[in-house]
Amino acid sequence: MKKRIALVMMAFALLVSCSKEDSTDTALVDGFSISNNKKATGSSAHDLLSEDTYKSMVIEVVYVQGYEPTATTISNFTSFLNARINKSGGITVAKRAIASPGKATFTNEEIVAIEDANRTKYNTADQIAVWALFIDGASASDLGNSYVLGTAYRNTSFVIYEKTIHSLSDSPFEPNRALFETTVITHEFGHILGLTNLGTVLQSNHEDTEHEKHCNVESCLMYWSAESGSGIANMVSGGSAPKLDAQCLADLKANGGK
Repeated sequence: MKKRIALVMMAFALLVSCSKEDSTDTALVDGFSISNNKKATGSSAHDLLSEDTYKSMVIEVVYVQGYEPTATTISNFTSFLNARINKSGGITVAKRAIASPGKATFTNEEIVAIEDANRTKYNTADQIAVWALFIDGASASDLGNSYVLGTAYRNTSFVIYEKTIHSLSDSPFEPNRALFETTVITHEFGHILGLTNLGTVLQSNHEDTEHEKHCNVESCLMYWSAESGSGIANMVSGGSAPKLDAQCLADLKANGGK
């Protein structure tokens, strides 16, 4: 049991990588440049939070067969978004399966290539699009008992290493899978919303100096929780995913959110 707690603890050491906009990408979908969805993580936080430009949102959930996120997870995710973002036109989730790439591990570059080959939803005049990939493999950045569960790697893109989540959930002494998925997904989307100090300006000094782009409040969803098994247990206890703390909420509200 102690070994498994250590695995879960390290699993929350999630990576955040940024992609520069590819200025040479002139491809169009429905007349709109796909380069608008190939910018740095956090750079579209205001567009996602407010409806100054985009009145609605579509989330393209793509998964390898057998690794679909639970219905509870998707419901929790959309509830999280509705509570934080202003989109009077609503949020739509479009789910579909893709064939397995047939690999055990994936680099960030390979994840980007899968998105580029399979993504169909891009920003339009008044709708912002998000790509969410649930892959049947592990991150190539895993090391020993340290696991990457998800990565926010573009302004509207994130990947969840669903096979790793399967291996760490729903067995004795392990978290419920929907709770585990919800925590990882909302954490990653928090980065896409610019948290913490990743495109959404801090309203108070609460960035963790030892773990940049994370909140220093231990109970916050955006906390870098890799210090103790008890800290992880607290984050996933009570049958619900951890919430954003008051300081992160203030940041989002100041950047156009609810």
